[in-house]
Amino acid sequence: MKDQINMQEINPKAYKAMYALEGFLAECSLSKTQKELIKIRASQINGCAFCLDMHIKDALKHGESPQRIHTLSAWRETSFFTKEEMALLAFTEEVTLIPSGVSSATHEAMLAFFTEIQITEIIMAIVTINAWNRIAISTHLQPVLDPQ
Repeated sequence: MKDQINMQEINPKAYKAMYALEGFLAECSLSKTQKELIKIRASQINGCAFCLDMHIKDALKHGESPQRIHTLSAWRETSFFTKEEMALLAFTEEVTLIPSGVSSATHEAMLAFFTEIQITEIIMAIVTINAWNRIAISTHLQPVLDPQ
């Protein structure tokens, strides 16, 4: 499948708006690990191969373990993630899937680890990767196979 439309080339103002969100996230209090866990988990849920490829590579560069990345889609079934990370992943799933909003239990778990300001930053990180997923999927962006 080839790209249907090069949105960045055709409408650079749209990409500029997305990069403004990325600029905000670059300066927020979330760690690189937290940001990459959000990006990878949301991209798994959304089935975005382009974003998965990009953010798995970024996570590995930042020191994330391959084992944790390989098991991220089944994080509840492992002991590899901290309680804080589990709260973050549950929150990411609920914001991404939006069945009926974030549950009270998930919100309470988040408050145990994050300030309200940090929760707003996390929401923006989740919203941003979900937007990127939708851009990449709707325009058929494809990851490039790395040479072996």
